[in-house]
Amino acid sequence: MNQLAAIGTATAKGQNLSISTKHCIEICSWLRYRTTVQAKRLLNEVMHKKQAVPFKRFKRNVGHKPGMAAGRYPMKATQAVLQLIAAVEANAQFKGLSTGQLKIVKILANRAAVPFTGGRRFRKTKRTHLEITVKEKKEQKVEKKSK
Repeated sequence: MNQLAAIGTATAKGQNLSISTKHCIEICSWLRYRTTVQAKRLLNEVMHKKQAVPFKRFKRNVGHKPGMAAGRYPMKATQAVLQLIAAVEANAQFKGLSTGQLKIVKILANRAAVPFTGGRRFRKTKRTHLEITVKEKKEQKVEKKSK
């Protein structure tokens, strides 16, 4: 059995999404190990062009953005990731987890199969698989040392 398939986790998957795989990989590496509240706030800032997604892997010919090196505002991929985060929060709530304390433990993007498009010219279309797994953060108790 998978270690992440524990009782305190929830998962959501998006199959064959029509978004850029490279943009999704950069977004996933940016959001990994953050809480869902932080991730939604950051993605909403990207949608309003207040915060850029830092591009660290696919950064060739990508211009610098304020406060960082290479970065972009991938709107379509950001919207898809936001929808998937909302779905994983709904799944966690159905399982009885606290939605305010969810931490993203696994978020990944993979290339999907490329369908052929007909017509006079041959075109490829973009397809991506997305997967998000969240785990409920546990409250850390601070114990005072007795003398």
